Amino acid sequence: MRGKVVIAGIGHTAYGAHEGRSTVSMHAEAIRNALADAGVEKDSVDGLFVKFPTSRFEFMYGQKVAEAIGVQPRIGGVWDQGGAANIAMISFAAMAIEAGQCEIAVVTFADNPKTGSRAALAKPMSPDEVFGWFGAVGGYAMLARRHMEQWGTTADQLGAVAINARANAVANPRAQLRKPLTLDAYRDSRPIVAPLRRDDCCLVSDGGAAVVLMSAARARTLAVNAPIPILGFGQGQTSWNVEQRPDLTSTCAASAARTAFAMAGLEPADIDVAQLYDCFTIVPIVTLEDYGFCPPGRGGAFVADGGVGLDRPLPINTSGGLMSETGMPGMQLVIEGVRQMRGTAAVQVPGARTCVVSNQGGIMHTHSTLVLGEAQ
Repeated sequence: MRGKVVIAGIGHTAYGAHEGRSTVSMHAEAIRNALADAGVEKDSVDGLFVKFPTSRFEFMYGQKVAEAIGVQPRIGGVWDQGGAANIAMISFAAMAIEAGQCEIAVVTFADNPKTGSRAALAKPMSPDEVFGWFGAVGGYAMLARRHMEQWGTTADQLGAVAINARANAVANPRAQLRKPLTLDAYRDSRPIVAPLRRDDCCLVSDGGAAVVLMSAARARTLAVNAPIPILGFGQGQTSWNVEQRPDLTSTCAASAARTAFAMAGLEPADIDVAQLYDCFTIVPIVTLEDYGFCPPGRGGAFVADGGVGLDRPLPINTSGGLMSETGMPGMQLVIEGVRQMRGTAAVQVPGARTCVVSNQGGIMHTHSTLVLGEAQ
């Protein structure tokens, strides 16, 4: 399937707070913008893939979104793989297009945890709630602590992830946090769950984002401007909750990346820029290791030593990521990957021709990987 399906359009709402807005209305805005970017009418959409909002589950939610935008898709549905769902849906949509189940698919996500309900972010994560296991941050703190003890990763190395994201967000007019972050300021940020500080945790944000997919042949027929080929994709499912896992410092990101790179016919060394899911600073560190960009245990040093800077071998999270652009889980990373491949990003990596994007959900329970090529 390498290159047979393209991302033809991207669209999103403003990132931040949308007081009084429903998630369905944010879907509609993002989809409208994505269709306009692709230059296609909504009546041509026959696939609709929707990630349900974390803040509030709604029955038949995908149908509500379809009704709101005025389409009756041939195929679609609502997915829940946490933050991994967006790339997972893109892969399902691509396979549906290749199988002839639809011709033009929209993949969309919207949520309002900032002005709506954050209850889902603070709920117990397992039956071990009796021991105080509440919220996502506790699980990620345990993973970070284990990585520190096993590999010698330091707090300053965690901080380097946040500092890199913020440095890129400063030049991104769409980013929520644009004040530069220094190492001293990171060290002074308040503790949340040791070893994680406030600046180790991503934003909580309202917003919506969507992409339009079609075959490369259809994009040529429609004269779509700068369609981005999907070179590869893959998924991995850890399934076990944190306290059940035999290994806390590696994840199924490794299998997701192997599948995606094999489909793309590429190796990690062939990737020019990466957009790595960064709900907490430990996540890009582990992802860099699992993807093969550095050896196990060396992710912290790879970031702290400047390996991910704009002028270094692997620039990452060029829009600011979840840390500084928006806490929306994952679709914004895909959109930034498309912009990098089009050459239109606010913080553009010169000459970038390949991009890998990661999404992951739960406490590193699920993972999805996407490899994009340069505009056709």
